[in-house]
Amino acid sequence: MSSRSERIEHDLLGDLAVPNEAYYGVHTLRALTNFPITGIPISTYPNLINALAYVKEAAALANHELGLLPEHKMKAIVHACRQIREGIAHDQFVVDVIQGGAGTSTNMNANEVIANLALEHLGHERGDYAVLHPNEDVNLGQSTNDVYPTALKIATYMGIAQLVDAMGVLRVSFERKAEEFRDDLKMGRTQLQDAVPMTLGQEFSTFAVMLDEDQERLREASMLICEINLGATAIGTGINTSPDYAALACRHLAGVTGIPVTTSPNLVEATQDVGSFVQLSGVLKRVAVKLSKTCNDLRLLSSGPRAGLGEINLPPMQAGSSIMPGKVNPVIPEVVNQIAFEVIGNDVTVSFAAEAGQLQLNAFEPVIAHSLFKSVAHLRAGCLTLASKCVDGITANRDRLRSLVENSIGIVTALNPYIGYTNATQVAQEALVSGRSVAEIVVERGLLTRAQLEDILKPTMLTQPRHNLPLS
Repeated sequence: MSSRSERIEHDLLGDLAVPNEAYYGVHTLRALTNFPITGIPISTYPNLINALAYVKEAAALANHELGLLPEHKMKAIVHACRQIREGIAHDQFVVDVIQGGAGTSTNMNANEVIANLALEHLGHERGDYAVLHPNEDVNLGQSTNDVYPTALKIATYMGIAQLVDAMGVLRVSFERKAEEFRDDLKMGRTQLQDAVPMTLGQEFSTFAVMLDEDQERLREASMLICEINLGATAIGTGINTSPDYAALACRHLAGVTGIPVTTSPNLVEATQDVGSFVQLSGVLKRVAVKLSKTCNDLRLLSSGPRAGLGEINLPPMQAGSSIMPGKVNPVIPEVVNQIAFEVIGNDVTVSFAAEAGQLQLNAFEPVIAHSLFKSVAHLRAGCLTLASKCVDGITANRDRLRSLVENSIGIVTALNPYIGYTNATQVAQEALVSGRSVAEIVVERGLLTRAQLEDILKPTMLTQPRHNLPLS
């Protein structure tokens, strides 16, 4: 390798000095100057970098099979792509996640890094593009307009699989708690008012079921992004490609990724449409909304410890106040709430970016990608954090649960079939005014005996459908 500290590379705007240790080149360097926006490089999202390497490998294999790329170049490009997927040179993917140009800077960053890794593998210096060129060889038969959206779909598919797994971890945590709390009777609530009895296990099982449903919705949405436009090149007409290239590239991409990608039947439509990203973003919003609702419930149920509901205890994670000694806050549900707010905002961004595309291309896919990747990554982290640092350590305040049931006016609903709605209403009103228990008033009025009440108000009778008991 040369001892020079810089190498000169050329593009249509002229010459630039590129640091010799860099695997990227002149196009990437232009983008670094042009887009000092977020300070977040695309390497923040490893799935995207790996997806780009998958696409470039598939393209090289297809081009070699078509006789367009010599074997030594194909092997060098494939070797470079596999190095990248092993984590090598990820720090060389330096362009900002938000960029103009519909992702061209990202595609060129990938072309240059792969080309220079391939050149090293062939025994040449970085920048020796007469031997192997970023555009002529690595980008052969491609355009940013088919590479970038295809890579986004591959990266998103991988991220969704990781998110679904994390949701499964959280779901199992709730299922374990549902089993642990299966016999703990409590009052259910509607509109923050006493409703009818249920078990704490039933309450926690609903959190698990919601996650299970959303895992399935994510799996469905992930199948929508398996339709790709690789082979479309600039606008979907496939200009500068062999008639067989799209099918071959798709077959190789499916082979190297294990993802069931298919070529869109209309590549012009597929190149301009980002509807699958909108659909996926909406499902991520659904996950976020329901996860936030769950966290709201956990915060309510644990509120107190003396002046709130206080039905469950969340594991204490840190001191809650710089001024109030002994205060502990529900910080884990709170952070997941904030993730949900972000995901909802990201969905708005995706919607506007999708709507703003014009004619044969959507130029705003970089912000769509950034929004989706953030949502997926943060939801995944939130699920794992909520499971390990909160749900796994939740305990029930059984004395508090029992006391609230025994003193609730809501249990009068269970007496309707036996004493009638009018009597039940009168009992409820007297209990509310006097502060006495429903059971005490019912017995005092001679509406039921104590023994009859005990049979009617058994937990198994209160928390599931059943035939009314015959009163003796």
